Amino acid sequence: MTEPTDPVILSGARRRSFAELHERAARAASGLRALGVGEGDAVALQLRNDFEFFEASLAAGRLGAYATPVNWHFTADEAGYILRDSGARALVAHSDLLPAIASAVPADLPTFVVPTPPEIRAAYRLPADGAAPAGAVAWEALVAGHPPLPDPPRPSRASMIYTSGTTGRPKGVRREPSTPEQAAIALARFGWTFGLKADEPAVVLMNGPMYHSAPNAYAINAMRLNKPIVLQARFDPEEMLQLIERHRISHMHIVPTMFVRLLRLPEAVRRRYDLSSLRFVIHGAAPCPPEVKRAMIEWWGPVINEYYGSTETSVPTIASSADALKKPGTVGRPLPDSRIKILDPEGNEVPQGEVGEIYIHVENLPRFTYQNQPDKRREVGHGEFVTVGDAGYFDADGYLFLADRKRDMVISGGVNIYPAEIEMVLVTMPGVRDCAVFGLPDAEFGESLCAVIQPDPAQPAPTLAAVQAYLGRSLARFKLPRRLELVDAMPREDSGKIFKRKLRERYL
Repeated sequence: MTEPTDPVILSGARRRSFAELHERAARAASGLRALGVGEGDAVALQLRNDFEFFEASLAAGRLGAYATPVNWHFTADEAGYILRDSGARALVAHSDLLPAIASAVPADLPTFVVPTPPEIRAAYRLPADGAAPAGAVAWEALVAGHPPLPDPPRPSRASMIYTSGTTGRPKGVRREPSTPEQAAIALARFGWTFGLKADEPAVVLMNGPMYHSAPNAYAINAMRLNKPIVLQARFDPEEMLQLIERHRISHMHIVPTMFVRLLRLPEAVRRRYDLSSLRFVIHGAAPCPPEVKRAMIEWWGPVINEYYGSTETSVPTIASSADALKKPGTVGRPLPDSRIKILDPEGNEVPQGEVGEIYIHVENLPRFTYQNQPDKRREVGHGEFVTVGDAGYFDADGYLFLADRKRDMVISGGVNIYPAEIEMVLVTMPGVRDCAVFGLPDAEFGESLCAVIQPDPAQPAPTLAAVQAYLGRSLARFKLPRRLELVDAMPREDSGKIFKRKLRERYL
């Protein structure tokens, strides 16, 4: 067992010290500034989790520019939209990802290529490198060709993350620079929300894609706190257990889908590894079935914590293991610096226990707008409060429970139905590997429920009757899907999120 104690990032057999990372980032910042990149500009990153993701993010930050990650699952059209909308002044991309979007990269956009490392190539079964697109320059040449930037860093900016775009195009969340006081508060806040504290040793495992806001913030802040980081090239449940044991991992950010796949490992495999180093595991991004949470706590102990939040609002609630066992399904109570209101469509607070739209205010959080869409920013505001369209309610003890995304709510026969509630039950059904539930037009009811399931290949594929019978044990009849579709694979991101918009488009 080896526990990295120096500030270093490990990826497969490769390692890079934080000192080298910062020095290379300072050189890259000089190179980017020579190209005209300056304060308030954007540097686009089409990168998997790798050393260069950290370097390019730091380099952009040194110049007061925004690091703008691009979801590498996107098509050329989707990626091209972000490159144009963000006004990117440079693009840094892994060699295996660049060809797929090359047709949408503006001809005059400086583009830098990072060789895809062997552990990522092996994890994704990628062929050897082909020729780089015309005009692209090696990232290494940019780094080696410039001296470190002597200027002090500009005021701290968060990455400009583009939201997932459940409907329409994604929106870039462009936050104002932090004041020194806000930056210090944010780093301290990170300690009591995500468990990483400056004065406590920790070893971090990262396997969520850093193009998403929570994994991005988690990894960048871990680096700022000088915590050693181990990168898992691609999530594999048993390999994760191996890495925890080998490197004495103490802290992780993961998603509920990973819990489900970990729990499906044979009992002998689950008991094979020493996981006693784990101290604080945080999850979010998607609802977690209470049964899954309970099983993980029984296995890993009371180290499982859940956050609720968004790119726009940061994290206003945390639920500990004790909260999860006492209040199954809760995402916790508002943190001391956070206020939450549940409002009806007219902007009035709803009674306790009634579902409404969730509005959030977190103190000392720099203000944001949506890149090139100030009208969209005004639409989500209610005074100093902000919503991202989630629906939920407070119980009598002040614990917040989520119903679903407001835009995902299905109205069938005049009744509001929240697909997330159904999915949390359906994902636990034997034979179901992944699932999604959404509404489709229905002549009689207005909308009816469709369940899309990716079956577990090791078990018989479920039928509609079996799905209805399984769900009917715990859900009312009006919540049972009337249509079932089986697919070989979901349009799912590595974060665990399913592209429901793409699924709906198939069946509309």
